[in-house]
Amino acid sequence: MAALSTLILLLCAAKDVMPSSPHWKPTWPSYRVPVILPQSTLNLDKPQFDAEARLEVVSPCGPACHKSSPLPTYEEVKNYLSYETLYANGSLTETEVGIYILSSSSDGSRGRSRTKRQIYGYDSRFSIFGKDFLLNYPFSTSVKLSTGCTGTLVAEKHVLTAAHCIHDGKSYVKGAQKLRVGFLKPKQKDGGKGSNITNSAMPEKMKFQWIRVKRTHVPKGWIKGNANDIGMDYDYALLELKKPHKRKFMKIGVSPPARHLPGGRIHFSGYDNDRPGNLVYRFCDVKDETYDLLYQQCDAQPGASGSGVYVRMWKRQNHKWERKIIGIFSGHQWVDMNGTPQDFNVAVRITPLKYAQICYWIKGNYLDCREG
Repeated sequence: MAALSTLILLLCAAKDVMPSSPHWKPTWPSYRVPVILPQSTLNLDKPQFDAEARLEVVSPCGPACHKSSPLPTYEEVKNYLSYETLYANGSLTETEVGIYILSSSSDGSRGRSRTKRQIYGYDSRFSIFGKDFLLNYPFSTSVKLSTGCTGTLVAEKHVLTAAHCIHDGKSYVKGAQKLRVGFLKPKQKDGGKGSNITNSAMPEKMKFQWIRVKRTHVPKGWIKGNANDIGMDYDYALLELKKPHKRKFMKIGVSPPARHLPGGRIHFSGYDNDRPGNLVYRFCDVKDETYDLLYQQCDAQPGASGSGVYVRMWKRQNHKWERKIIGIFSGHQWVDMNGTPQDFNVAVRITPLKYAQICYWIKGNYLDCREG
């Protein structure tokens, strides 16, 4: 019973969320973020890297399916948030975690698939052209993975993306061991090495410059779930680069309820594979949500998976507007709703637990991860 009470506390960790005056503006809420710490680490056999990279995930379990699922137990949550770490030399470890709640007074305070198109009516995506846009924030935070997905810069050496870009739920994908992250940059007049040039028709003579990945973290909730039932809830991964990227990055934040998002909308940019060489930006309304997922009909194509979903809200403590990543674009769901087919694109929400985990992966110190 105590464990269940603790879990409910974790799932309801938001405070100061509701608007407080008629002149309310969308404000980043304050959260009591739990602490997730490694407990033990086990060396695993080297993976085979034999899975085919899938640029999208299709799941039959829609909003009603997820909402009717029973709450996980405390031990199940700990198991889902335990994680595997893949290193560039091919070695693999599994880390078990503990979850703790600190008081505010302490110092460390789930058919059918439809994979051909994910476009709803008029295609509302915008291709971002010109280095003046591509190299400026927030578009400059979007990067391309060598497995074909998109990622977002979230720290000086870290990239947030979807787990299915690295692991299919059963095995690591081909190319995961030698994973690289590509940054769009202006092409030098001398041309440089041909291996860095992607498409001679790319606007503004841009090219990708690639940085190798040092290690990758994937939660066990994804590995065990394989994108069924709870699996999609954990479709996220963090990549650590071998060297700093030297660009402005976007911070992560705990996802507020959809009704508190500015205009009820979300935004993200990605490298959709139907527009090769282009960074594609879009925004749309959130249609539904569960505790772990946002359901929307943002136009998207394979390749956009892993894009960081963000919003811009008022940061009360700093008295300024700030963009934060509140989710990771995952994939497509085709749902039978009362006999009527309905399809959604889905993003994984950054919950307080996921925030604590991803932040610890980045910073390595839970004291730096107390504010969501």
